[in-house]
Amino acid sequence: MKILLYNPDNGVTHNFMPHLWMFLLQSLTPAGHEVVLIDGNAQPMDEAGIARYVQEQKIDLVGIGAMTRMIAKAYRMADAVRAVGVPVVMGGPHVTEMADEALGRDGGARHADAVALGEADETWPRIVEDAAHGELKDIYAPVDAAGKELKPSLKPYPVIPWDTLDLQQFNLVPKFFHRWLQKHGEGWGTFRIVPVESGRGCPYGCEFCTVTGFFGDSIRFRTNESVVNELLLLKARARKERGQIAVFFIDDNFAINIKRTKSLLRDIIAAGAQLNWIAQISANLLRDQELVDLISASGGKWVFIGMESIDPANLKDVNKGFNKPEEYAAVLQRLAQRNVYAITSFIFGMDNDTVGAAERTLEQVRTWPPGLPIFGLLTPLPGTPLYKRLDVAGRLTRPKHWQEFVPFAMAHTPLKMTIDEAHAEVNYGWSHAYGPKAIAQAVDSLDDQPLGYRVNIFIARMCFRGIYFPMLGRFAWWKAISENRGTIFKLAQQGLQSWWDSRSRTDPAPAISSGD
Repeated sequence: MKILLYNPDNGVTHNFMPHLWMFLLQSLTPAGHEVVLIDGNAQPMDEAGIARYVQEQKIDLVGIGAMTRMIAKAYRMADAVRAVGVPVVMGGPHVTEMADEALGRDGGARHADAVALGEADETWPRIVEDAAHGELKDIYAPVDAAGKELKPSLKPYPVIPWDTLDLQQFNLVPKFFHRWLQKHGEGWGTFRIVPVESGRGCPYGCEFCTVTGFFGDSIRFRTNESVVNELLLLKARARKERGQIAVFFIDDNFAINIKRTKSLLRDIIAAGAQLNWIAQISANLLRDQELVDLISASGGKWVFIGMESIDPANLKDVNKGFNKPEEYAAVLQRLAQRNVYAITSFIFGMDNDTVGAAERTLEQVRTWPPGLPIFGLLTPLPGTPLYKRLDVAGRLTRPKHWQEFVPFAMAHTPLKMTIDEAHAEVNYGWSHAYGPKAIAQAVDSLDDQPLGYRVNIFIARMCFRGIYFPMLGRFAWWKAISENRGTIFKLAQQGLQSWWDSRSRTDPAPAISSGD
């Protein structure tokens, strides 16, 4: 069979990072089948496009994975594929919670021929073989003979052949810069962020999060050797291509077992497997000085921290009281002292939020080392304790909000502000954190650091600006560049001065003639 694994675009970010599940299932596919991958975030496609593709490429089976914010697009694409006679298997967190919806058992249209519940490491090979024999079942669940759910141990872990996979669709260098950088920017013709997992699961059970329901609260890890070998493979590819590869450890909480994380980071350092990497780590775990030292030494550059709120009452409401807002500044300073910076996530529309929450949050953010703040709205996802609580309380305004996904839009009524006021808070956060003035201030705050750090924070802010203000064309990029021309000119001046100073230090002094 020829199999297409497809991940729909999410309607918010664009071409950020490929999804690991596609590469993982490709590696787990039984021999004798061909697998092709399309990520809608990197390779946009509509319903007519995917229908035409599966017909022209003679695809026999399509697997679609999607989170809740992608599911409306996923259903439309699945419908288009099934309309031309190709069976569809769907999986992921949303389908796991809403299997009857995907199968049309809730009174709506059927979108999938089969669904894979939970982690599909064990069920995918069986799905492929059943499809090959025309015997797809409705539901595939990872359970044992007694009906008890099975969780893959991650030992052993399939080898993903990163050295041979076609990753061209995931090059983050804009096309209109690509040719120039290939010629003049040594090692920067390509830049990719590659997903790697070292473990699964999270025991915290935050009220709004789907992770505990999907992966469970029992933490499972790959062997250190397996992770190190994968990093070495990626590092060798980057060197061969004279390009750049960074890694995003997609673990739900990369340092949830600090002892194990330290062991892994030490092994990465010992093997010379350092690549620039990003990971999600809770603020409370970053109190450990040795852990932060190892993060820096092993290639860690950015840490994603779900701060959610600067209000302890909000954090307690959503079962995230282990976050201590009074510690945020110290945690970020500890990272910055080692040249590691943070992507800090905040949620507005929580039950104790009032008008002005965004500015109060930004007042704190401005006192911290420069990073990448991002802003969203409290969203009740199906299957979460938050959804159940709001449903029982009658506070859901769009009980099936995922059927018509609207980015940055509330699906329930906050307690202390209106829905429109909550929307205004998110808009305020993005516009005031990523306007030209804020970007200039972030760059200037690193004046005591090497020029490279200032350039990095500028590029990172410009790229993250695209989450809320999409820069999907050449005009949008040039507009953003024009708005930030003062900062760009200043960085260029500093770069020229650094180059001149370096040349002056290395040029030999002119010979002094003694005359005749």
